[in-house]
Parts: sequence; C-alpha cells; structure tokens
Amino acid sequence: MDKKQSRLRRAKRTRSKIRELGAYRLCVHRTSQHTYAQVISPDGGKVVASASTNETEVKAALKHTANIEAATKIGQLIAERAKANGVDTVAFDRSGFKYHGRVKALADAARESGLTI
Repeated sequence: MDKKQSRLRRAKRTRSKIRELGAYRLCVHRTSQHTYAQVISPDGGKVVASASTNETEVKAALKHTANIEAATKIGQLIAERAKANGVDTVAFDRSGFKYHGRVKALADAARESGLTI
C-alpha cells in the first residue's frame, strides 16, 4: 500500500463516521502548491461554501500559496462564507492528512473566525 492509498483509507474511515453524525463537513485538501477547503452538506450533494489559494484575490494577497500563512487565510475565508450561508457547526474532515502544519492552521483559523468544529 503506497502513501496515497493509506491516506485515502484514513479519509474513508473519517467520512463514514461524519456521515453517521449527519453534520456539515469541512473538507480540507492540500497539494504541494495550494490549499483547498469546502463545507459540504450532510447528504454530500451540495457544496455550501468553498475557498482556496487558487482564487485570484487570495493569490494577490499572499506571497506564497503553500504555507501556514496561506492556510490561515483560507480558514478565515471558509468560516466567513459558511456563516454567511447559515452554517455555524461543522465536522472537520482532514482527508487523511496529518493534523499539523497547514491543516492545523486552517482549522484553528476557522475556529477563531467563529466556526464551531
């Protein structure tokens, strides 16, 4: 089993538990160059809010798109957009990534911006 398959196996286990809870899901994905976040409805059929370092206005405000500073900005943005759509409480789906670095920074920024995780 390679690194990606192991990550996807962990993600599958987490997502099945969140599905049992029936909660909105804050899904995070990171690549070597960008960080992405989405708030997905409990039925999994609708993206309520999204933010990424790939957006033009976010790119312009950041020097680099793949660091903790960028992840913090995405966390703040996703919290604002989710709250604007009436979502205050979410379950954190780290997509099998370790909870440190950019993933942790995004979650902490979302919490500080008023989203309950």
